[in-house]
Amino acid sequence: MTSQQLARRSLQTRLALAYAAGIYAAGVFVLVLVIVPLASVDAATPKGHPSSGVTTGTGRGISLPHLLTGSAVALVILIPVALALGWFVAGRFLHPLRAITATAKSISAGNLHRRLDLGEPTDELTELGHTLDDLFARLQASFDAQRHFVANASHELRTPLAGLRTLFEVTLANPDADTDSLRSACQEALALGEHQERLVKALLVLATSERGISRWETLDLAQVVEGVLASRRDQATDRSIDLAEHLTPAVTAGDPRLIESLVANLVDNAIRHNYPHGHVEITTQNSGTQVALTVTNSGPVIPDNQIQRLFHPFQKLAPDRNGHREGYGLGLAIVNAVTQAHHAALTTTAPPEGGLSITVRFTHTSHPNLSR
Repeated sequence: MTSQQLARRSLQTRLALAYAAGIYAAGVFVLVLVIVPLASVDAATPKGHPSSGVTTGTGRGISLPHLLTGSAVALVILIPVALALGWFVAGRFLHPLRAITATAKSISAGNLHRRLDLGEPTDELTELGHTLDDLFARLQASFDAQRHFVANASHELRTPLAGLRTLFEVTLANPDADTDSLRSACQEALALGEHQERLVKALLVLATSERGISRWETLDLAQVVEGVLASRRDQATDRSIDLAEHLTPAVTAGDPRLIESLVANLVDNAIRHNYPHGHVEITTQNSGTQVALTVTNSGPVIPDNQIQRLFHPFQKLAPDRNGHREGYGLGLAIVNAVTQAHHAALTTTAPPEGGLSITVRFTHTSHPNLSR
């Protein structure tokens, strides 16, 4: 017999003894407070023929010694009865708990799709079962997302390496390769290396965001946006995209590097997935209890049922939403991770005319303990 089985039997034994003690105490209470006082009461018993209507004498009720003897016998008989009832009630009480334990063991062994499904009646144990079902559902979603992320990340990391290998093999296999062809091959190799470097950097930013806040500082969202826009204006000009900013002081607290990454990814996403001669509008607001950052851009029409999917890693609306094969599908995933790390609120709308509007609302001050 395993230690877990011994612990389970021990719990049932303790519960059975507790129930038996309660039943036995109730029996003693009834005998002491109800039956024993009756022993001192005389009961008149008519003697003689019932039809004569004459009472010839009086009799005594049950004597105290007889009553005490009967009570002692009843209490002795009550011991095994109480123990049996206690064991039965304890077993019935622990049955759902045993079902929960058995199913939880099966789920923890890798069978994540199973659920307890205790159903009715609703009590503390079924509430525990529903809580565990919710936990198992979140774990399954987390494991599925992790497997999907690893598969996509492996593919994204392997593709540049395969291209680099092919490039070198083709170049080396060419016996007539001259300086210009070798230079061209080196330039392509550098481009592939830069692509992989950007991907690894994005993955590191995503992992850092999901890990949580490492430091808290007071910062102004308007100043962060100004710094990001200063480094993106040339890129927007090359694409003929108009950058409009409406910035008011919006002081909050958080990790400066993560918040800068959030702003940068929002702006990059708005520029990248836009039309030529489109527009991007960045706004910071102070509403008293919260500060908000809103980035709105023109662009292709996005179905409402596709919006939430874009915030998962390596998810894109299409292979190339604007005819460009840029990005890795990590930008909005980083935005979502940074938002959750700061316990901020993320709101996304897709206007009917196209494009996307994303608003992140931070509190004025955030307590460091919230993320630990």
